[in-house]
Amino acid sequence: MNYIRFSQTYNVTTLTAELEAILQEEWPLHFNTKDFNGDWRSISLRSASGESDDIYAHANGTYIDTPVLARMPYVQEILNAWECEKETVRLLSLAPGSVIKPHKDPGCAYHDGQFRIHIPIVTNPEVYFTIEDEKLQLKAGECWYMNFSATHSIVNQGSTARIHLVIDGLRNDWTDQLFSAYGYDLTISTAAATYDAETKAHMIAELEKMGTSTARDLIARLKADK
Repeated sequence: MNYIRFSQTYNVTTLTAELEAILQEEWPLHFNTKDFNGDWRSISLRSASGESDDIYAHANGTYIDTPVLARMPYVQEILNAWECEKETVRLLSLAPGSVIKPHKDPGCAYHDGQFRIHIPIVTNPEVYFTIEDEKLQLKAGECWYMNFSATHSIVNQGSTARIHLVIDGLRNDWTDQLFSAYGYDLTISTAAATYDAETKAHMIAELEKMGTSTARDLIARLKADK
C-alpha cells in the first residue's frame, strides 16, 4: 500500500490564516538540491535544535517545537490529535514551475517504523504527485500517508505555490490501529535481504542523512545482512 487518504479533513481557512504570517519568515532552500528543479523551500515547526531554519534531521536528535509552531495553534491541535511521537514537522513550499524529480527516501515507509503525513494547505489543480507511476492530486485540507521509500515525484505546473504541512511520526499501537483500519497490512516488514549491494549502499547513505533513531536501526539491519 503506497498511500492512504485518511477520512479526516482540516479547516483550510484556519490553516491559511495561520500560514499568512509564517510566509513573511525566511524559508531555507531544501537541502536535497539534486532532487529538484526550481524552488523548493521549507521551514520547521519541530526540529532537533528548536530553530525554525533548521530543516535537517540530526543524529541522536531530540525534536522540539520551534517558535513558528507557537504561532500556529490550530496546527498544534492537529499534531496533538496524532497520538504518536513526532520527529520533524515542516511546512514545504514548491514554487510554480518547479519539479521534484523521481527519487526514493529509503526507510520512510510505515513498515520501517516511521511514516510521513502530508496535509495540503495551499495547492492548485496543476499540482501532481506521482508514486510508482500512479498520478494523484492532493486537495487542500486532506490528510495523506505516502510510502516515500517508493519512487515518487511532484510537479507544480500551476501559477501558485504548493504548500503542505508535513509530519514525520513514529509508529506505535495507536497508529497501528489507524493504519490497519484503512487496510494496511501490519505484517509487512523490511526485507533487507532482497536488496543488492549497490542498493544497500545507496540506502545506507540516504538513511545516514536522516539521522533519526529509526534510520539508525535500519542502517544496522542493512549492515548486519550479508
